[in-house]
Amino acid sequence: MAIQIGVSREELHRVGSRDGVIIVDHGSRRKESNLMLNEFVVMFRDKTGYPIVEPAHMELAEPSIKHAFSSCVQRGANRVIVCPFFLFPGRHWHQDIPFLTAEAAKGHPGVSYIVTAPIGLHELIADVVNDRIKHCLSHVAGDVEECAVCAGTGKCRLYSQD
Repeated sequence: MAIQIGVSREELHRVGSRDGVIIVDHGSRRKESNLMLNEFVVMFRDKTGYPIVEPAHMELAEPSIKHAFSSCVQRGANRVIVCPFFLFPGRHWHQDIPFLTAEAAKGHPGVSYIVTAPIGLHELIADVVNDRIKHCLSHVAGDVEECAVCAGTGKCRLYSQD
C-alpha cells in the first residue's frame, strides 16, 4: 500500500477540499444521454458538497477523462478520484479507464489519483431498479408522465407480439 508523504491516514479516508472527483461513463453518440451525466454530476456535487466534481466520457463524447483531469487540477486538486459510472467491473474498468487516467495524469506531476470500483452490487441498486419498474408501469397505465430518461423517446410503452 502506497501512502503519500505528508498525508495523514485520516485524509486518505475522506474527500477533501483539494480532491477532485471525476464521474466517468462510457459516452454516447446520443447527445441526451451525455447530458444526463452532467445532470448527475450536479446532483452528486449538491448531495455530497464536494467542491471539485467533473463529468467525463470514456469515449465518443467530450469532456474526456484527460480534459476532466486537467479541469480538476486547474481548480486546485492535488488528488483525483476517478469514479466509473458503471454497474459491473468489465474491460472498461479493468483496462480502459485506468489507461486513460494514467495518460491524463502524465501531464500533472505531483498529482495522485485513484480509479475506484464501479457501482457494483449494492442494496440500494435494487431499490432504484424497483423504482424504475414501478414508474414505467405507472406511465403505461396513464397515471404519470414519462421519466426524464424516456421523455420523448417513445420507448416507455407496452409492446405486444399479436
